[in-house]
Amino acid sequence: MRQILTVDDSASIRQMVNFTLTKAGYQVTEAGNGKEGLTKAGQQKFDLVISDLNMPVMDGHALLQAIKADGKLKRLPVIVITSSSNDAREKILLEQGAAAVINKPLNPMALAQAWKLVSGGM
Repeated sequence: MRQILTVDDSASIRQMVNFTLTKAGYQVTEAGNGKEGLTKAGQQKFDLVISDLNMPVMDGHALLQAIKADGKLKRLPVIVITSSSNDAREKILLEQGAAAVINKPLNPMALAQAWKLVSGGM
């Protein structure tokens, strides 16, 4: 079973992502901020990280940078979700290694499409 880590300070967003992906047959682990997410990513093998951009403790941008700088995690795809996206920010996130950027409000169909692109249809 494919393992997905969802990182968001909003419990309702984590719940929606969890519900959507669990229903599609994936195992989902949750983290409430980037620091917690980075710790979990280092402790368990994941196939994908879905991270909010704006969070306390460690934001999604810092999480993305930490994952891409870690030799063991750098190939781990990261989808960033945000309510404050613009073309310039999206371009920076993609250049820094994000697999996709999805705008909030989060649409389960957009999430499914991004995951399909990232995972090669798995």
